[in-house]
Amino acid sequence: MGAICKVIDAVLFLYFALMAVVAPLIDGQMSLPGDIFPSFLVDLNRWYVAEFGDYLAIEKPHFLVGLVWHELLLLWPLSILNVYAILAGKSWFGTTSMVYGASVVTSMAAILGEMIGSGKASEKLLMVYVPFMGVGVLALLRGLLSQPNNGAVGKRPIVLARRKRA
Repeated sequence: MGAICKVIDAVLFLYFALMAVVAPLIDGQMSLPGDIFPSFLVDLNRWYVAEFGDYLAIEKPHFLVGLVWHELLLLWPLSILNVYAILAGKSWFGTTSMVYGASVVTSMAAILGEMIGSGKASEKLLMVYVPFMGVGVLALLRGLLSQPNNGAVGKRPIVLARRKRA
């Protein structure tokens, strides 16, 4: 089980490190004023929208703007915390990973439901969004597969010596 967790941790580390940079710089353009971003980032976002036909990024429906704010206020700090937790080997990584995964799966269910239900999304665009659902499930599973601490947490300490009664 430990080897599986290490592989999952490596994949999640790359993802969380990427999201720690991408969320505020690229996704932030959905809900923040465009003039606060450097022109090369705005051009990169325009290229992405044109290349993949991301109609949600063009239309900016209110539910998606709300999900982006959720990402910026909750998921972005969690990404940074998770990068630190993996590097430092913190015991709470499983919990923060599970919170992150549950949140991403919920958000992606709404986004993919809209894309598939509306019939507007191209297969190319779906191939951009579907992996995020996979990473969300992976982060959720990683939280559920947290490595045990040999039973040390939550148990009362064993009394090694008895006290003498006088």
